[in-house]
Amino acid sequence: MLFLLMAAAVVAPQADTVSADTSATVITLEEALRVALSENGTVRIADKEIEAKGYARKGTYAALFPQVAASGSFNRTIKKQVMTMDFGGVSQSIEVGRWNTVSGGVSASMPLVNAQLWKSLEITGEDVELAVEKARNSKLQMVTQVKQAYYGALLAKEVNKVYRSVYENALANCELTEKKHAASKASELDLTRAKTAVANAVPNMYDSENTVTLALWQLKALMGVDLSLNIDVADSLLAYSEGLAYMVPDEIDLSGNSSLRQLELQAEELANSIKVQTYANLPTLSASFSYQVNAMENEFNFSEYQWHPYAVVGLTLNIPIFTGGRNYHTVKQAKVQQQQLAIQKEEAERNLRVGIMSSLNTMDMAGKSFASANEALESANKAYDIASKSYEVGRSTLTDLNDAQLALTQAQLAVSQAVYSFLTAKAALEQTLGDDYSMYETQSDNE
Repeated sequence: MLFLLMAAAVVAPQADTVSADTSATVITLEEALRVALSENGTVRIADKEIEAKGYARKGTYAALFPQVAASGSFNRTIKKQVMTMDFGGVSQSIEVGRWNTVSGGVSASMPLVNAQLWKSLEITGEDVELAVEKARNSKLQMVTQVKQAYYGALLAKEVNKVYRSVYENALANCELTEKKHAASKASELDLTRAKTAVANAVPNMYDSENTVTLALWQLKALMGVDLSLNIDVADSLLAYSEGLAYMVPDEIDLSGNSSLRQLELQAEELANSIKVQTYANLPTLSASFSYQVNAMENEFNFSEYQWHPYAVVGLTLNIPIFTGGRNYHTVKQAKVQQQQLAIQKEEAERNLRVGIMSSLNTMDMAGKSFASANEALESANKAYDIASKSYEVGRSTLTDLNDAQLALTQAQLAVSQAVYSFLTAKAALEQTLGDDYSMYETQSDNE
C-alpha cells in the first residue's frame, strides 16, 4: 500500500496539470490562425517586403518626371591669364578677366521618348506582384504549420490521456492485487507484476506531459505570441474524426499553387527584361532647359555686381549604333534563362503532383486505418472490461488483464494517430493546392 501512495503522490500533480488547467486561455484552430496571420514574424516580414517593393515602384516612376537641379559656384583667380598683342610694332601684355567670378542657375531635363524606360516601369510592377505572391506563399506555409502544430497538440493531449488512463488502471489493478495477495488469493509474482506495471506507466506519463508542453510551445511560437502565455487547444482530436473524408477531384488543378505562380511571374518578368534589352537599341529623345547668371568683379561688394543671365532650351536625340554586341549577348543570356525557367516549372509541377498523390494516398490510408482501429478499439474496450471483471472474481490472471490493457492502449493510440495523419496530410494538400485563407484575415481585420 505504501508503494501505491508514493506512486499516486508523484504522478497526481502532473496529471492534474495536464488534464485541466482552468487558468489557460483555450483557443480554437480558427482563432490560432487569425492570430498567426497578424502576429507571425514571417508573415509580417513578407508584408513589409510588399511595402518596400511598392516604394521601389514609385521611385522608378520618378524617371518620367523632369529632373530639376540648382547649382552655384564662386571662383577666385590667383593668377590672371595674360595675353600678348602687337600695337604699332610694339609688343604689349594685357591681363584678362577679373579676380572674382560668381555664377548660379537652374537646369532641368526630361525624357520624351524612351522605350527602354517605359518597359522597365512595367517590370517594377511585376516585382510588386511577385512580392505579393511570395507573401501569399509565406502565409500558406504558415497556415499549414499552425494547423499541423495545433493537430500535434491535440494528438499529444490524446496520448497523454491514454497513458494517464493506463496509469490509473495499473494503480487500481495493483491495489486490487494487494488486497487479493493479503487474502492469499494472488501470488507474490502477480503482486510484483502489478507494481511493475505501475512503475512502467509513470515514465510514459512524464513523457506524454512533456510532449504536450512542447507542442503548445511550438504552436505559440508559430502564432507569434509570448511563450509564457498560458494557452490550451480546444476540443479533442477525435472531434475531427467525423470529417475524415475528402472528395478527390477528377482533375488536379494547380492554378492556385504559389510556387508555380511565382515561376509564372518570373517568366513574365524575364520576358519583359528581354524586351528592355532589345529596346536599348532604339533611339531616345530628351528635352533640357538651363538658366544661368554670372558676374565678374574685383571686389566683394555683391550689391554692385553686374549680373548677366542667359538661358538655353534643347532637345537631345541619342541613336545607338554600336555597343560591341553587349545587348545582343545579354538577350541571348536571358533567353537561356527562359529555357531554364521552363524546365524548372515543368519539374516543379511534376514534383507537386507527386506530393498531391502522396497526400491523397496518406489520407486514404488514414481513413481506412481509422475505421479498422475504431473497430479494434470497441473490441479492446469490451475485452478489457471482461478481463477486469474476471480478474476481480478470480476467473482470469493478471497477465490476461495486462494483455487486455496493452491491446486497449494500442487501439486508442492507433485511432488518434489515424486522425492526426489524415488531418496533417489534408493540411499539406490544401497548401499545395493554394486553398484560400482570406476568411481568417478578414475576421482578424474586423476585430
